[in-house]
Amino acid sequence: MNRSLSGLAVAVVAAIAIVLVLMSTFVVDPTEQALVLRFGQPVRDLIGAPGLYFKAPLIDTVVYIDKRILALDNERQEVLVSDNQRLEVDAFVRYKIADPLLFYQSVYNTRGADAQLGGMLNSALRRTLSGASITDIVRDKRDALMADIRDQMIGGAKRFGIDVIDVRIKRADLPAENSEAVFRRMQTERQQRAASYRAQGSQQAQQIRAEADRKVTVITAQAQQQSEQIRGEGDGERNRIFAETYGADPEFFAFYRSMQAYQNAFKDGQTRSLVSPKSDFFRYFSTPTPAPAAPAPAAANPPPTKAD
Repeated sequence: MNRSLSGLAVAVVAAIAIVLVLMSTFVVDPTEQALVLRFGQPVRDLIGAPGLYFKAPLIDTVVYIDKRILALDNERQEVLVSDNQRLEVDAFVRYKIADPLLFYQSVYNTRGADAQLGGMLNSALRRTLSGASITDIVRDKRDALMADIRDQMIGGAKRFGIDVIDVRIKRADLPAENSEAVFRRMQTERQQRAASYRAQGSQQAQQIRAEADRKVTVITAQAQQQSEQIRGEGDGERNRIFAETYGADPEFFAFYRSMQAYQNAFKDGQTRSLVSPKSDFFRYFSTPTPAPAAPAPAAANPPPTKAD
């Protein structure tokens, strides 16, 4: 009985010792830094190096603070800019915890830090963008405006132990109803410009087509003129050759022309004509040479000659 009681006591003491050891040790992760507090007050310096550490059990508490760069994505909000236009601005903040103790005492954790930074970001956005135009925000002065917002937040975040690293405007859009109106106006302008370009193109096409038709007419007329001239020269040359041929051998020329007449008259095989076989048209069918022309008849009564 005594042995069982002593064994139980040893087990209880060992369990208590293990619990005390576990309660007196803590581990710091490489992405964190730790504060050891006793009744809400720090009892040692900030622990930034990772590893195993010891603390007083039951009376000391450990607060872990993230030492990485943190992000706050702000909700989209409407901002009234200088030209009385409303913009929906979407921005974000990158920050780092520079003073963990001040951070813990002022905002306690990252949720409280995001709430404080979100309010400061909204105020800085409204304050800076209220004096800028849409063109400045979207294109001309975007970097300068973001730098001004960041500088405002740096000063406000220091009282919470936070260093603001960067502030960026992700999007700056018109509200949905304004975007639709702008889109319709842009669409109308593009349609008008397209109609103007089409009208100009149609006019230029008509001019090009008219010029091409004129050139075709001129070229065709010149070609016809040249063809008529060449044809006339060819006909003249042909007539000259025929005249020379007729002068050189009239009988052969008459024979050649008769052969051409036969060919043209009977070339399709369906020519019908009523001509006497003794007609002069068939003279080369009966004799190779045409009959000589009859001499002119002599005068019955020659004219008297004048006596000397």
